[in-house]
Amino acid sequence: MVHRYLPMTEEDQKEMLAKIGVNSVDELFSDIPESVRFQGEYNIKKAASESQLVKELTQLAGKNANVKEYTSFLGAGVYDHYMPVIVDHVISRSEFYTAYTPYQPEISQGELQAIFEFQTMICELTGMDVANSSMYDGGTALAEAAMLSAGQTRKKKVLVSAAVHPESRDVLKTYAAGQYIEVIEIPTENGVTSITALAEKMDDDVAAVIVQYPNFFGQVEPLKEIEKVAHQGKGMFVVSSNPLSLGILTPPGQFGADIVVGDAQPFGIPTQFGGPHCGYFATTAKLMRKIPGRLVGQTVDENGKRGFVLTLQAREQHIRRDKATSNICSNQALNALAASVAMTALGKQGVKEMALQNLSKAHYAYQALKNKGIPVVFEGSFFNEIVVKLPLSIKRVNEQLLSRQMIGGYDLGRDYTELENHMLLAFTELRTKEEIDQLVNELGDLYA
Repeated sequence: MVHRYLPMTEEDQKEMLAKIGVNSVDELFSDIPESVRFQGEYNIKKAASESQLVKELTQLAGKNANVKEYTSFLGAGVYDHYMPVIVDHVISRSEFYTAYTPYQPEISQGELQAIFEFQTMICELTGMDVANSSMYDGGTALAEAAMLSAGQTRKKKVLVSAAVHPESRDVLKTYAAGQYIEVIEIPTENGVTSITALAEKMDDDVAAVIVQYPNFFGQVEPLKEIEKVAHQGKGMFVVSSNPLSLGILTPPGQFGADIVVGDAQPFGIPTQFGGPHCGYFATTAKLMRKIPGRLVGQTVDENGKRGFVLTLQAREQHIRRDKATSNICSNQALNALAASVAMTALGKQGVKEMALQNLSKAHYAYQALKNKGIPVVFEGSFFNEIVVKLPLSIKRVNEQLLSRQMIGGYDLGRDYTELENHMLLAFTELRTKEEIDQLVNELGDLYA
């Protein structure tokens, strides 16, 4: 065998060629005229031996600043959280790791039950009636929620808070363009959605109002007030939420949300340089048949034994294209399983304790930053993220922090011109008092 990761041996190749009656691989392409074949050498490096390749790739990977060797204060949608060791053990089992679409329920009960448990836990966290088997990520889930709202209400306008993740807003605009839906951004006031501006933009043509909870700046949005405005014109109220925060915050479902979406990354899914992760999508029983993607249901067989099946599949792969609610034909089953295992290992009390640690450590950092004279921009209620204003460019500050084995916060100036030299810092349960104090001292020195 030439390569251990390519299972076909030279003997296998000879047998296959003989079976189809050709003498060489080149003969397979004999129908392609010589004049259009590429005759030169590719402008790429020559193939290396396996040991040389492993060494080179290891050196390249070593240039990355990872959260195992560096202290990370970077959040903005992807967080460095505790992962129960059992997560990797379960998702590495071959029956889960190699599983594909569970079309044959009689041989896929384990996979189907795992997805069903994920749906159940998402419903418990969000306070909603039903959840699907997962989406690609939080941004995709948010855009799908907007499209569902537009289809259900037959309206062509969506109001989205400027405090919703910038990347999610970009995904939303991409989806909306194809459906000829107008996306209007609602400005913020003191770090949260402006209720006054939202009310001014509300009319009978609004399909949905979309906010994030906690929002991109870490602030907790006043969902009770926003819901009153959102439902004035009989549109939908969509909330994108960090599922970990729902361990202590009132679930959006209790505030009258029609759809709750987000990313399950905080539960058992590594940062992984930005993905892949796992979006979730939860809604009311009224909208059950409009949910994009897959949904696993519980049933009984002819002997009364409990079982699980794919059900209510409203995607184009299973029904007529013009009747489909979405063209998404897959999900993130393995990452959804990781989230399920993490939530199960933590339990209800563990999830609450983990959320409380995020809250308390962020509030400790908030007070420490203020005591050091570092301007903390927003004064409202927050979960685990804080915005600070610094005297230097965030790029320069992050370079300095990186030289001290720290991954700094997110540069808000990239997405908000009015927030140039503002940094979004995240404080999870993994950050120690010593690490937070070190960060505060480093930032404080900038003002010395």
